[in-house]
Amino acid sequence: MTMGDRLRELRLRKNISQEEVARRVGITRSAYSHYEINNRQPVYETLIKLANFFEVSLDYIIGGEQNGQISPVMSDTVEIFRLLNNMDHEKRKRSIDKMIKVLQQVE
Repeated sequence: MTMGDRLRELRLRKNISQEEVARRVGITRSAYSHYEINNRQPVYETLIKLANFFEVSLDYIIGGEQNGQISPVMSDTVEIFRLLNNMDHEKRKRSIDKMIKVLQQVE
């Protein structure tokens, strides 16, 4: 199943229009339509917004995990991406640098 197929399936499960999905994630209906028919691929930030909106993992949207449910680890990852996405560039860079330092200490 392609990413477009999954997006369409998720949208139909919610019984909403392409226009509504596009409005909720902050893109045009035309852009979203192209994702569903596999003419274009969403950028990273849009993928995160779509995963959050449909309450599934990024892995599921791009064609991995079959059940469409967010695992606890993936849920934490999505939350980290959401937080980073809402930061200005400098704060994001400092936060990532701190995470790298913590991870290096764990190794």
